[in-house]
Amino acid sequence: MRNGATEHDAAEHRAGLWHAQPADLVLRRLGVDAGSGLDDTEAAHRRHLFGRNLLPSRPARGPLRRFLSQCNNVLIYLLLAASAITFGIGDHLDAAVILVVVLINAVVGFLQEGNAERALQGIRSLLPFNTTVLREGQGRQLPAAELVPGDIVHLAPGDKVPADVRLTTARGLRIDESALTGESGAVDKNPAPLADDTVIAERSCMAYSGTIVRHGSAAGVVVATGAVTEIGRISSLLNRIEPLDTPLLRKLAAFGRALTGAVLAVGSAMFAYGTLVRGNSVAEMFAAAVGFAVASVPEGLPAVITVTLAIGVRRMARRRAIVRRLPAVEALGAVTVICTDKTGTLTRNEMAVRQVITADGILDVGAAGYAPHGRFTCAGADVDPNTQAHLRGIALACLLCNDAQLHQRGAQWELSGDPTEGALLSMAMKAGLDAVRERAAHPRVDVIPFESEHGYMATLHVSLGGARVFLKGAPERVLPLCDSESRLGRDAPVAVPAWQQRIAVAAGQGMRLIAVAMRAAKAQPAHLNFPDVQAGGFTLLGILAMVDAPREEAVEAVAACLAAGIRVKMITGDHPATAAAIGEQLGFPPPVRTLGGAQIDAMDDAALGAVLAATDVFARATPEHKLRLVRALQAGGAVVAMTGDGVNDAPALKRADVGVAMGGKGTEAAKEAAQIVLADDNFATLAASVEEGRVVYDNIRKSIVFTLPTNGGEAGMLMLAVLLGITLPVTPVQILWVNMITEVSLSLALAFEPPEENVMRRAPRDPGEPLVTGFLVWRIVFVSLLMMGGCVGLYLWELGHGASLAQARTVVVNTLVISHVAYLFNTRRLGASALCREGFTGNRVALLGMLAALLCQGALTYWNPLQAWFGTAALGWDAWARIAGFGVMLFLAVESEKAWRRRRGRPARGAGASVT
Repeated sequence: MRNGATEHDAAEHRAGLWHAQPADLVLRRLGVDAGSGLDDTEAAHRRHLFGRNLLPSRPARGPLRRFLSQCNNVLIYLLLAASAITFGIGDHLDAAVILVVVLINAVVGFLQEGNAERALQGIRSLLPFNTTVLREGQGRQLPAAELVPGDIVHLAPGDKVPADVRLTTARGLRIDESALTGESGAVDKNPAPLADDTVIAERSCMAYSGTIVRHGSAAGVVVATGAVTEIGRISSLLNRIEPLDTPLLRKLAAFGRALTGAVLAVGSAMFAYGTLVRGNSVAEMFAAAVGFAVASVPEGLPAVITVTLAIGVRRMARRRAIVRRLPAVEALGAVTVICTDKTGTLTRNEMAVRQVITADGILDVGAAGYAPHGRFTCAGADVDPNTQAHLRGIALACLLCNDAQLHQRGAQWELSGDPTEGALLSMAMKAGLDAVRERAAHPRVDVIPFESEHGYMATLHVSLGGARVFLKGAPERVLPLCDSESRLGRDAPVAVPAWQQRIAVAAGQGMRLIAVAMRAAKAQPAHLNFPDVQAGGFTLLGILAMVDAPREEAVEAVAACLAAGIRVKMITGDHPATAAAIGEQLGFPPPVRTLGGAQIDAMDDAALGAVLAATDVFARATPEHKLRLVRALQAGGAVVAMTGDGVNDAPALKRADVGVAMGGKGTEAAKEAAQIVLADDNFATLAASVEEGRVVYDNIRKSIVFTLPTNGGEAGMLMLAVLLGITLPVTPVQILWVNMITEVSLSLALAFEPPEENVMRRAPRDPGEPLVTGFLVWRIVFVSLLMMGGCVGLYLWELGHGASLAQARTVVVNTLVISHVAYLFNTRRLGASALCREGFTGNRVALLGMLAALLCQGALTYWNPLQAWFGTAALGWDAWARIAGFGVMLFLAVESEKAWRRRRGRPARGAGASVT
């Protein structure tokens, strides 16, 4: 790009394969001198052409729009419809109560739900505020937003990379790209050009915006800013994704449409039959049709579902899972596949030495992370490091040829420096070395820092025993410099073939390898130089094999998910061998099949869908790959949860049925795109959350199967009354009373039901299963007919034995409520018998709800103001005996039906309940 860049140059800038071109050619294309940088005039011109180094943003929704959007779901529509009907029949108090429920739901949603716009803001926060830029031959500190393509920037340890940069020089540069690529460790960088098709995770000559410099220094030229950086590309991808409704919301929408159609059809038929066939007045039949609608619409059900979800939120918060959208609680319980990132999610995101490989054997190192505590074992037997001079020699080399520092803060150990060096330092301290004392006893005289060009680091130390050079680096670079190997008590010629075999075995297990060697200096030199190191003569002490170890609790959680019938897919940016090895350690079913990003690119959607079932690990995955895998699984009918912590995970987190972000080490972009955030970054918390989600769905289903018979019985009574031509057994206002009592005092009790014993031992429910299954339809019809028959029978009995209309209707109202008190205990165990202690006393809230319902019915029956408002009358003890007797009969009838189903081997499918 020449000075005075044009629109054509801007298009070329966006399309350039910068990693595939030599650094000098990139500088010429961008029209900049590496020694002086851009002048201010040209920088201003390019800023006008390319824009500021900021990510594009959509206009954010204002608070009012965000608040009103909380009402945009079928649950709230049902509540508003019930409120309108209630207001229309003159019951303003109940209408106001329902509107209050709507308001509470909207406030909860407004406070808990994240917005997609905030996800983009989270990504923007990755850009640093200031950066070092070369302008007009002088180094300046400028805001990162002012960078333009062609700017020369300098990078130092701790810096965030301010834009996408083509490196021109690098010295010992290592960059942590885990948030962007998923690579578990910091990666080496050097300016050498690469092939055109090199994937992002392997572009060693590039530094990408938002990544962090862990070691070394570098200079480079900015090649992309703002929306055309890799971070910007992910931002645009995230911006185009529309989140999905949860399974519950989709099923409730279908249920609401079907119920609305049925109510309108049957209500119209009742109206026509009553006026045309029975000759009733239009006003009378209109009241009957309104009563039928009020009876049919479960106006309390949305509130019950909301409260059940809110209780699930509270339970999950106790288990360190923060829910940002209420419906996500239930959706997590419906999950059939969990797609999880590896780094920081299944693993600790802390490198740790797993094996010390020597010429005499292999020592296993216990414990993970940087904490300097752990056992050494050989073939399962403990090894005392204090008695192993050879091990202490290796540990000393790891400690001295090292620039990292470990600091303890409380119970946590924190690393300052490169993660690989931190792992080596931790191993040395586990072997019993004191870092401060050993560094004082062996002061460093000189150092050759690590650089990818030579692949090693060397340090010169002097002590009472003389001068020594310690060397550490890649085995393929260190091994040629060694002419001997250290064995127990002696040195021997280095056996190169044996070491190559050991290296191949460890590398095949996905471990990162560092070789350490030592050489005594003949004199006490003051400097260390490359020719001296390249002269060789070193003794190979050993090779350290390290990994980002799996969390122990993650292994248990994966096993729990597999036992629950949930498939676990690991999607990572790591190398395939590393990913497969971690998959084996996590307990994925053998053989662990791995699919790479290049293979995914070569497949069409049909071919990808065909291999998904047999593949558990996906390696070298880009954000597009993760998103495509989630969509492919959803296309196959799966309900997908996606976990992750990096920017590269954000698009898939947003697209998944349930996005689960890591709250500790996760980026803000990941947290804001997700619906659930794990406060402890623990995959085991996700397994516990799945259990809570299943419990929530079970309790919602129980609430439905408990609530709908009320509506069915009430609506059936009205239909039967119209068909028989008798006075309505209940009034619309009395129907609202019954619904309020049963759905507030009794239905809510089911939200507090404890988990069934088999909740995590059964397969996930079929995603295509309707909200109301065949079993639930049968149970609803069966109980509705019992209630309808009992209520109409007692109504006619009371009228036939001289009771007033008010008394007969009071009997019906009380019969409905007492029936539901009895049926509540049936419903607590949909398949298993309720004739046990647990069935009656396992939920204290149910007992309190029953007491509250009875007290309310007493007030309705005997308190004068309520008698006047609801048209009720006092009853004698004989009427109460008949009412109670029918409640017992209904309870026993349902228990008999459950026993018959158990004998016939017909479980309560879709009920989420045990039948044993």
